[in-house]
Amino acid sequence: SFSASQDLQRETEEVKVSFQNKALALKRIQIMDILRNKVNQDDEESRLILETMKHIISLSQAIIEYQQRAHSKEQQLIDIKRKRLSLKKDIGQKLRQIQNMMKREREKQAAVNATAKQKLLDKLEQERQTTTVIQNVFQSIIIGSGVNWAEDPSLKTIVLQLEKNV
Repeated sequence: SFSASQDLQRETEEVKVSFQNKALALKRIQIMDILRNKVNQDDEESRLILETMKHIISLSQAIIEYQQRAHSKEQQLIDIKRKRLSLKKDIGQKLRQIQNMMKREREKQAAVNATAKQKLLDKLEQERQTTTVIQNVFQSIIIGSGVNWAEDPSLKTIVLQLEKNV
């Protein structure tokens, strides 16, 4: 019962709207018929009506032209925004590439520095070993010469200094 009354109300509203639309259409047709008859009379009022209609037509054409221009400008704006977005993406990508390149360069430089440092450490170790061998040779010469190095203060200093360095 409740849904039946709702259906009836809805149908009544639809009929009212349909009737109003048909009444408006009929009024427009009647007005157009009156205007057509008036324009054919070729008097001052008909000339004013024709001028007004021509003015309405020119205004309508201007409106259409401005709408087309506005649409064109909106399309240009959309294209510019797309290009801007694309450029932002490209800039971000290039920035990441530059950062990666700089990182690789730093890593490469660090590897070169580590290699150079290792070469210096190797050279230092080689020099230390050579110095140790020379000190051992000096000690052997002094001890092997049969000279009492403990009594000679200058030889004693050399031998003891050689012992410390080894």
